[in-house]
Amino acid sequence: MNARIRPAGLPDLPHLRALYRHLTTEAPAPDEAAAIAWRALLATPGITVFLAEAAGEAVATCTLIVTPNLMHDARPYALIENVVTHAAHRRRGHGQAVLRAALAAAWAAGCYKVSLMTGSTQEATWRFYAAAGFRPGEKTAFVARPPTAA
Repeated sequence: MNARIRPAGLPDLPHLRALYRHLTTEAPAPDEAAAIAWRALLATPGITVFLAEAAGEAVATCTLIVTPNLMHDARPYALIENVVTHAAHRRRGHGQAVLRAALAAAWAAGCYKVSLMTGSTQEATWRFYAAAGFRPGEKTAFVARPPTAA
């Protein structure tokens, strides 16, 4: 794997939007809404979007959210979201590399744990996360969504 891992910046929004198309079939946010959200993400302390680049192309990403905490000796905890590798670049270590970078940043920030949820039921995805150091079964995730208008 010859990828450079770095925090994403303002000019990286188009690259991230292209990568996210490999994560979901959900329609992307409109350009203006995405730009507003991207500026808000970059301005929020504790949030880092990691980007892997190979041969000048964005190939993988994940978002790390470090959250202050009143428990566990006031050590923060972290969440990882939006993990995606470009379909043409999978199984080359790029996804593992962005996860390693995110975990290293979380440990450097003093986090006592890092959580990650996936909606995937594919065993290959679960093995991918296990290989990165995540263990299933320690916690149970519950998800609430806003009620739909009737």
